[in-house]
Amino acid sequence: MTFPHRFPVRVYYEDTDFSGLVYHASHLRFMERGRTELLRELGIHQRALLEGGDGGAVFFVVRAMTIDFKRPARMDDLLDVETSVEEVGAASLALAQKIWRGAELLVEARVTVAAVEGGRARRLPPQVREKFRRIQSGQ
Repeated sequence: MTFPHRFPVRVYYEDTDFSGLVYHASHLRFMERGRTELLRELGIHQRALLEGGDGGAVFFVVRAMTIDFKRPARMDDLLDVETSVEEVGAASLALAQKIWRGAELLVEARVTVAAVEGGRARRLPPQVREKFRRIQSGQ
């Protein structure tokens, strides 16, 4: 696995608005898929966390997001969603995400994701925190 993590996405008709450009909310779905695939490649299975394999049902929620739309994407474009770990906290992760079309940067975002159990923030399970710290440091 190389870092930053990259996940390819093809733009379909359903991702666009009446003009043929990608609708802004579709970018959020693309980034969600990128984050999910990063977890999968790290061996972190959201279903197992949710089923409470480590002492309680933990899931991730987006706590905050800033996003900068730089250029539009169009139907049939092949995009890459890039995800990097910027910070690993006790109960949260700060991620940088970018959407590229080839060498052209289309969208840039910073996403804070929190671990939650029973509606309250919960510390990240130690093995999850360690995996994110390793990729943050480039190992």
